[in-house]
Amino acid sequence: MTVRELQDKIIQLKRDTDTCILAHSYMSPDICEVADFVGDSYALSLKAKTTPQKNVIMCGVRFMAETVKMLSPQKRVWLANPTAGCPMAEQMGKEEIEQVKKMYPDYAVVAYINTTAQLKTISDVCVTSSSAVKICKAMPEKNILFIPDINLGTFVKNQVPEKNFKLLSGGCPTHARVDEEEIIQAKAAHPNALFLVHPECRPAVVKYADYVGSTSGIMDYAIKSDAKEFIIGTENSILQHLQLKCPDKKFYPLSKDLVCHNMKATTLADVYNCLKGEAGEEIVMDEELISSAVKCINKMIEYGG
Repeated sequence: MTVRELQDKIIQLKRDTDTCILAHSYMSPDICEVADFVGDSYALSLKAKTTPQKNVIMCGVRFMAETVKMLSPQKRVWLANPTAGCPMAEQMGKEEIEQVKKMYPDYAVVAYINTTAQLKTISDVCVTSSSAVKICKAMPEKNILFIPDINLGTFVKNQVPEKNFKLLSGGCPTHARVDEEEIIQAKAAHPNALFLVHPECRPAVVKYADYVGSTSGIMDYAIKSDAKEFIIGTENSILQHLQLKCPDKKFYPLSKDLVCHNMKATTLADVYNCLKGEAGEEIVMDEELISSAVKCINKMIEYGG
């Protein structure tokens, strides 16, 4: 069976089963082509709320599927590949952060959306990479415990000097993998290229950026820019998408190692088999967990996130 034939079967199956397919921007193009929506985790969750379909398949990682379920509890939600986790989301547990909260009782907990549902239950507000600065500025609290990403937290801290931040040593192992020497080499190899970087990268890398932003922000900037060459400082699948959208522009990876193997776990066949009920995992969350975890997301929406 060709890729196109498999895609056609998926398109028919999602109609037959009243299913909406969500694909994170890090998914491969063959999956994105059959998705109803492509974007970052939070944008996809909001799309799921407004779609008429009763069933949702998330092509991404577990915390993304959890977020969809929290915002659309009446829908049945599946993670296309159950092995697709997020090391950053899973690196800090609820009990660990509860202990830290006792050490800093007057600090509000700001949780990056890349966290588990359990961790969200003890967080005051949730943020995305694109809304973190805006929300931290808008919060009435002056003291902020930012979890889990120290790199994103450092970026936000530098943008919001009027507040006090406590950061922990967590983060995205994929983005944190690249170092300053790699961007120096990339800029030397491509002197005319603008450097677009995700704030999950280390501060030593981010300081060279022409633009710092979320995955969607990076893509929008590159598409709208008059520049013709770009070094992309986020997961390398974004290069593929940008090359397809802007064939007249050139895109270079910051590092060949900027690859998220969890995101790469999901295949087109996984989506097909999930639709047939032969693969995937339904996300099941009790009402109490949903009610507790969604509060910090609702607070994010209140602050304009």
